[in-house]
Amino acid sequence: MANSKYEYVKSFEVEGEVMPPNLIVVHIDRRDFRRFSEVHEFEKPDDEKALNLMNQCAMAVLEEYPDIVFSYGYGDEYSFVLKKTSKFYQRRSSKISSVIVSFFTSVYVTKWKEFFPLKELRYPPSFLSQIVCCASLEILQAYLAWRQRDCHVQNQYNTCFWELVKKGGKTEMEAQEILKYAKEQDRNELLHQQFGINYNGTLALFRQGTCIFKTEVEDIVKYNEDGTPVKRLRRKAGIFRSENIAGRRFWNAHASLLKELGNFSEDCFKTNPDYIRSFLFESKLMPSTWIVIRIDGCHFHRFADVHEFNKPNDKQALGLMNLCAEAVLEEFHDIVFCYGVSDEYSFVLKKDSQLYQRRASKIVSAIVSFFSSMYVMKWKDVFRKKELKYPPSFDGRAVCYPSNEILQDYLAWRQVDCHINNQYNTCFWSLVKSGKSKSEAQNYLKGTQAREKNELLLKEFGINYNTLPLMFRQGSSIFRVKKENPTLLENDASSVEKTETKIVTEHCNIIEQSFWEAHPSILD
Repeated sequence: MANSKYEYVKSFEVEGEVMPPNLIVVHIDRRDFRRFSEVHEFEKPDDEKALNLMNQCAMAVLEEYPDIVFSYGYGDEYSFVLKKTSKFYQRRSSKISSVIVSFFTSVYVTKWKEFFPLKELRYPPSFLSQIVCCASLEILQAYLAWRQRDCHVQNQYNTCFWELVKKGGKTEMEAQEILKYAKEQDRNELLHQQFGINYNGTLALFRQGTCIFKTEVEDIVKYNEDGTPVKRLRRKAGIFRSENIAGRRFWNAHASLLKELGNFSEDCFKTNPDYIRSFLFESKLMPSTWIVIRIDGCHFHRFADVHEFNKPNDKQALGLMNLCAEAVLEEFHDIVFCYGVSDEYSFVLKKDSQLYQRRASKIVSAIVSFFSSMYVMKWKDVFRKKELKYPPSFDGRAVCYPSNEILQDYLAWRQVDCHINNQYNTCFWSLVKSGKSKSEAQNYLKGTQAREKNELLLKEFGINYNTLPLMFRQGSSIFRVKKENPTLLENDASSVEKTETKIVTEHCNIIEQSFWEAHPSILD
């Protein structure tokens, strides 16, 4: 296919690669968990069903991505450790981080009803993710010890806090004051003396968190004619718990961990959180530049085939993508413009945005996760008679563009790409549906220009390309416009006009300057 004059914008894309021998850890945690737990009335201090849902999502992640060999989670967070020889996504941090948080989110929404059959999922859950580069196995050991220590401290505090509130009759502020300077032993005594609770006797799920990794287990693969089972050793993900997951006794007892990561030579008794945080793979995006977050569907050819999307374009599938993008624009006020085609969407953040202090991993993961969540939640609204057969996932990246002109060229590049791909795919699927094989159709179209493709469609199939739906040819642009009738706010002295906006979706030419002149507020 021909390149466009806008291809130069690709030079602004920078891929952050985690160089070997660094071990890669993907840490995810929920956005605004406190609000989510209150809205969905989770039990305090720990909701067993909510934790088991998180564990099932982590289990699904391990089954989906073979390079992940260990995970640890508690509360609203999970950490995933990739094997030391991993080449997953060529070790590109943004790809790895975004695709894992996207898949985790999709599974969370998909499995919600299994764990909360009587509870409606009231709004889309979403998670943040970032990469931790462990320069050595000792750093990984210290990282895991830190996270488990945090699990214990948080759970012990929360257990005391909610006992004081629910049974002790204290207000939340009073409970905070009582626990302000309490040490670990003080909290244990408070639970035992005032509420008859032996903290060490509470569920290990709450106190220790959960490890998930694969071990070799004997599994039945088939049955002989006489009914006897045929068994084989298979690697299967399982749940494990220990008081000290960073200890030699636990870690070195599992052959799979020794093989894929290595052995712990000493026990880890003390951790320095500030030292461990220094290994976070974090980049702040350049100030005073337009930030574009582009997300793409992962293996969407397969996803489209499995779900029997119409070829070359499925109007319902594109409509679902647009609904998700509209929801993203509604959720993140710093986003001023969205452009989407097929299985991709670009989200433009204003130049002076301080969303997540312009930390790339936080911005990308928040948008990708929220988009994934909406995709699963809205599926039934769009495909009423079609089952979602497996959770979708998306990957994302952040790119900075220094000027309005270069940003407009980026968006023009995406729209030109939309036209080139759609014209080719319309020809390709017309040829395939007429009886040609896919390889024959590819060879037939090889080297053809736009004019020749238009002639092929018109002469062979009676299709005037220029009359096809604009959404297919030009993609979808989503942005805010001012409402025609502003709201009047009354006060004692006078009436003040309140500027209100609404979100619109248009299928229009954004390459021409006339679009931007008609909507100056987008880039103003």
